[in-house]
Amino acid sequence: MRVTEKAPAKLNLSLDTPMRYIDGSPQWDMVMISADLADYVTVETHEHPATIKVYTDSGFLPNDQRNLAYQAAHILRSRFHRHEGVTIHIQKNIPVAAGLGGGSSDAAAVLRALNNIWELGLSLKELAEIALTIDSDVPYCVYSRLAHVTGHGEKIELLPDQPHYWAVIAKQQISVSTPQILRQIDYTRLSHLDNQHLIECLKDGDWKHAIEYMDNVLEPVTMSVYPEIKRLKDKMVSLGADVAHMSGTGPTVFAICHNESRAKRIQNSISGFCRDVHVVTLL
Repeated sequence: MRVTEKAPAKLNLSLDTPMRYIDGSPQWDMVMISADLADYVTVETHEHPATIKVYTDSGFLPNDQRNLAYQAAHILRSRFHRHEGVTIHIQKNIPVAAGLGGGSSDAAAVLRALNNIWELGLSLKELAEIALTIDSDVPYCVYSRLAHVTGHGEKIELLPDQPHYWAVIAKQQISVSTPQILRQIDYTRLSHLDNQHLIECLKDGDWKHAIEYMDNVLEPVTMSVYPEIKRLKDKMVSLGADVAHMSGTGPTVFAICHNESRAKRIQNSISGFCRDVHVVTLL
């Protein structure tokens, strides 16, 4: 049987980390949304050979156990004692190593697809609990809709759908190491966010005031190493974006606009020095 799942990119409308757990991992307090920039993941099961194979159209991704999609298939197959082989084909549209959760979204798509193929009957909540063993962004990506995400990434409060907005997503030719950025966090110097007011605005459908509370506390950390990220963000704001921020640990910067014409104007203005630029709707 073969199933194809859409794997949308995620954006951090807000990203805060209140503390570090005793094991060194960060505690998260984030509001996340998905964008209509997506990979497409096709999962097929077969009797022979009983192996897991991953194929992508990107030369930058591993196709073995280092790939999160591979890990998702392995974990679900082991947990439910399935013996079939699994072949995964990933059509990449989300930039790699961009802070957009592409690998996590691909893994979540594999979980949803195999849940369907094997008729496991797992709810999205149950899939998200399994997903945490793969990566902290995978539980959110199981849902791929506006949510407040806390803890290690496993506590997910879904939020109401919002008005139709556009986003300009731009990734410069920079490679940012997430583990390296996380190690550089000095919790005594972070300016923590007022996510509760952001959530209240979103619950009230007040997007206009919600953007006032959108931010990413990791921006100063990443921008201290890559100042060109700040220059891109400032450029988007000067061109009329309602708000612009870095997603995740970077390097991608996204701008939110209330209409498509404004978004396309920003895209045209920055495409000369930033080749990887997309205008998409928020999901």
